Amino acid sequence: MAAVETLPRSDPRFETLAQLNERIVKCVQCPRLRAHSCKVAQEKRRAYLDWEYWGLPVPSFGDPNARVLALGLAPGAHGSNRTGRPFTGDGSGDFMYPVLHELGLASKSRAIARGDGLKLRHAWIASVVRCAPPGDKPQPQEIRNCGTHLADEIQALPCIRVVVCLGKIAFDGYLAFLLQTGVIARKSEYRFTHGAHYLLPNGLHLLATYHPSLRNTNTGRLNRTMFTRIFLRARELAGLVV
Repeated sequence: MAAVETLPRSDPRFETLAQLNERIVKCVQCPRLRAHSCKVAQEKRRAYLDWEYWGLPVPSFGDPNARVLALGLAPGAHGSNRTGRPFTGDGSGDFMYPVLHELGLASKSRAIARGDGLKLRHAWIASVVRCAPPGDKPQPQEIRNCGTHLADEIQALPCIRVVVCLGKIAFDGYLAFLLQTGVIARKSEYRFTHGAHYLLPNGLHLLATYHPSLRNTNTGRLNRTMFTRIFLRARELAGLVV
């Protein structure tokens, strides 16, 4: 799988991450999300009628030795739900990957499809929900269901030093994970704002940014300079040299 392609098979994490991705792809915990993802994959969008949509839960992607975890909301109905890889084939990815490429975190500036040769360096991309939700709004229980995947994933990525939450839902979802695992005592001490930075009790750094959705980037709420500054800060905090 793409998520573990940079690891030698002799590394015990290869099997752990591969098994985790397989479990994610087979997950059926959320009937509403599975029904919606499958419906979108069958009906398709006119521009992608010749595509065979992925239509399954989307596994994470990146460098298993990542120091930076970028945590998003959920697969886009005609983006990741179509291509099977986070932030691939939609406007959010078109905005994000050029920034990651410029900062040396991605090998290419465009994410088109699985197998396009794009690789991440020092970075891992995941989401708090792995299936495309109706209206981009997962329900609280659906986020909790996916929390087990995120918890296992973080455990298998011991080099993570910085978590960048892309949007408030991702931010709240990550705080729920921290609360459940006893890292923080209460969520009220952590407030989402663009550019927020918190040093967590476990030594990790938490950064927040507006989500790179078209709703934000087309209206100017989030621009490239703002987004680049977040990941520049993430690199610095992770001890990476630009």
